[in-house]
Amino acid sequence: MIMVDEEKVKILKAVANENRFLILKLLRENNEMSVGDLAEKINSPIRSMSKDLRILRKVNLVNFRNHFANRLYSINTENFSKELLTFIDR
Repeated sequence: MIMVDEEKVKILKAVANENRFLILKLLRENNEMSVGDLAEKINSPIRSMSKDLRILRKVNLVNFRNHFANRLYSINTENFSKELLTFIDR
């Protein structure tokens, strides 16, 4: 019987969404971005962007820090496999 690594499945499900994949690509290219900047680049409502970022935070793929009135997001490289980073970089 094959054992499934539930954590890896959760990560793959999070990345399988087009907007979340684009978020990760943008964060990889720009290091750090606000919700508003991400929403503008992807042409997605801020509310949807916040939901997608919450999902990515839940599986530890992104970090955030508060900077004045903004929350800035970045990739959590410690939780990324080299393969996933390479895939996003393509």
